[in-house]
Amino acid sequence: MNLVPATTDIWFVNLGLKIQDMKRSFSVFGFDIYFYGVIIALSVLLGLFVATRLAKKTGQNPEHYMELLVYALIFAIVGARLYYVIFSWENYKDDLLQIFNLRAGGLAIYGGVIGGVLTAWIYSKKKKLNPLLVLDTGCCGLIAGQCSGRWSNFVNMEAFGDYTNGPLAMALNMDKLNLRNVTETHLAHSFVSDGVSYIQVHPTFLYESLWSFMTLCILLFFSTKMKKKFQGQIFLMYLALYGLGRFWIEGLRTDQLQIGNTGLAVSQLLSGVLVIVSLTLIAVGVRKAGRQSTATASLPQEKEEA
Repeated sequence: MNLVPATTDIWFVNLGLKIQDMKRSFSVFGFDIYFYGVIIALSVLLGLFVATRLAKKTGQNPEHYMELLVYALIFAIVGARLYYVIFSWENYKDDLLQIFNLRAGGLAIYGGVIGGVLTAWIYSKKKKLNPLLVLDTGCCGLIAGQCSGRWSNFVNMEAFGDYTNGPLAMALNMDKLNLRNVTETHLAHSFVSDGVSYIQVHPTFLYESLWSFMTLCILLFFSTKMKKKFQGQIFLMYLALYGLGRFWIEGLRTDQLQIGNTGLAVSQLLSGVLVIVSLTLIAVGVRKAGRQSTATASLPQEKEEA
């Protein structure tokens, strides 16, 4: 029997790490199960674990977050798909049924965040919960899920950046890629090894995973070790920190969703706006909380003088 030699599909060229024959799915009883979906499912469970543990520590009912997850997942997927379709309308306008073909890919994380946040707000109002407290807790679970969920892009060999020869530079087997996201710069620096053509890219999935992990650590520290100044502060910190990282990382990617023919990456623009607005609201909230604290502290003295 002739054995086909394994090819290296992913190669961290400056670290000497190679991954051969990257599999994207496996079969169980004749059904194909994609690693992408498995990673996303595990990321959802991780996010739920973080949110419910934090809820316990802050005196909330963890069951609320288990119930909220069911609704948030549905509308997050709807939001993620709508966001992607709106800014990729040229790909769908002539075949509207493709809008519902999720197996072909096309989910944008910011659309998912918008859908999830709106769901959390409405759910909180219905259950007579403090929506800002729910967002403070839920965003910690969200960023935990984002941290691990980005590895689904790794197994799919997608969502990569332009050419780099930095320490984390990643070479990809061109035969396994969607060539639509391969740039002229990639091709100018492409190379052949053992008969396989490679492009060398920024591993933006890894950048975002590491950035999300750092964000998670900061949010959990402020949620459990530091006394936040006002409800909603942790959520605003999430928007500012994630937005800051995404602004940088989005600029590296070659599969950006753009606003018409402007050349502006919609997620990069949105990230910049979120950073500015969130930092402004945090500054206003901290200042307002400080004034209230000062006024409360001075009450007993005012009564004695009276």
